[in-house]
Amino acid sequence: MAAAILAKAMGPQLSIRLIESEEIGIVGVGEATIPQIRLINSFLGVDENEVLRASQGTFKLGIEFNDWRRVGDSYLHAFGETGMPLGPLSFHHYWLRSQQAGGKTRLWDYSLNTSAAEGLRFARMDKVGDTPVGGIRYAYHFDAGLYGQFLRRYAEQRGVRRSEGKVVDVHLRATDGFIESVQMDSGERIEGDLFLDCSGFRGLLIEGALKAGFDDWSRWLPCNRAVTVASARVEPMRPYTQSNARPAGWQWRIPLQHRTGNGHVYCSDFMSEDEASALLLANLDGEALAEPRALRFTSGIRNTLWQRNCVALGLASGFVEPLESTAIHLVQSCINRLLTLFPDRHCDAALRDEFNRQTRYEFESVRDFLVLHYKATERDDTPFWRHCAQLQLPERAARKVALFRASGQIVRENEELFTEGSWLQVMLGQGIEPERYHPSADAISAAQLDGFLRGIRGTVAQAAAMLPSHSEYVAGHCRA
Repeated sequence: MAAAILAKAMGPQLSIRLIESEEIGIVGVGEATIPQIRLINSFLGVDENEVLRASQGTFKLGIEFNDWRRVGDSYLHAFGETGMPLGPLSFHHYWLRSQQAGGKTRLWDYSLNTSAAEGLRFARMDKVGDTPVGGIRYAYHFDAGLYGQFLRRYAEQRGVRRSEGKVVDVHLRATDGFIESVQMDSGERIEGDLFLDCSGFRGLLIEGALKAGFDDWSRWLPCNRAVTVASARVEPMRPYTQSNARPAGWQWRIPLQHRTGNGHVYCSDFMSEDEASALLLANLDGEALAEPRALRFTSGIRNTLWQRNCVALGLASGFVEPLESTAIHLVQSCINRLLTLFPDRHCDAALRDEFNRQTRYEFESVRDFLVLHYKATERDDTPFWRHCAQLQLPERAARKVALFRASGQIVRENEELFTEGSWLQVMLGQGIEPERYHPSADAISAAQLDGFLRGIRGTVAQAAAMLPSHSEYVAGHCRA
């Protein structure tokens, strides 16, 4: 991804050398994305249907969370708008007023993405006809390995030189500690001005050579293991990711054109690998296509992600578990930030410091959102969930929850990744309810309120009913 985007953005003024080894496996479980992934295709100038055909891709309208608040509960964290604002006030305050007056509708009855997902429907739709209701907002499910191969072809067509092999040593300049070159297993020594470390959890350059250090977030995000397996594709092909809570963690289910991606994320303090694998295999919706693969991880972030003339990307930079499909986005966002703050060969410290400050803020904002899912639970049926109920929310997240409980207000700070709508859906879905709504929601009459809400519900339901099935749409537009 970095090679493709830098080649497109910087053109021939950069000489880009990509080093990778086909003998070294990839984690390869990043198969669900968020809508910002579409910006990459737009920037690169590639056709979306072509990308989806090449990567066995399908469409994603959100994430369904099952059994998180209580066993039997379910809600969707849907992309896109919920309802529509009336004047300067967010929609949910009007809905809250209706609820407190005895209304029986769900917040999600006003979400086109949710209505389409529940009907297993999908189509691209920018807006709903001539109404002010927003259209479908979507992301992708895809085979991350195939997507990487697509980007490799794109990068090589634009002058990126790929070298097959392993890095066996890193040479630092005596004068300032910058990376001067990397030594290949073939004996070749490759010099450079700027090095991007995409070597995964190992952090071959950022940690192995530059000793950046690591900030461990296990006290907030206790899961530290995963087992993954592919299973046979089944119908209907859902246009959303599923996250099903399990006794010591949760399981993902991601529908692709040729298979379903599955994984069980868990905490090794409460479950063994054998138990986790058995539970995963017992909860597939199709036949397993291989033996489960085991992964170990620690949630956290490098103390510095840009150190001297090295920038860490992906798992080399840090990791927050895949609960909200943010791993690929954090790569994308770091590349964009690097482009904005792109250095000359001196790698000025002011650029590095600003990159590190912005990136840490984004990682922390994602962490805070994920912790909310674990903390806001009423489950006490297993030791793991009892442990989660005792977690301390990070300070910013605790402030958000307290503000929402008191007033229904949600404040998005500094363009953090998750919007007010995301926090709203997860807080309500996990049982956090406000005591009051904004007073200006009382400015319209009860009859006007009822008409406003009824109109949106009808528009959303009618628009969703007109969409084709997700399977039909994929077959008609981007079949692999």
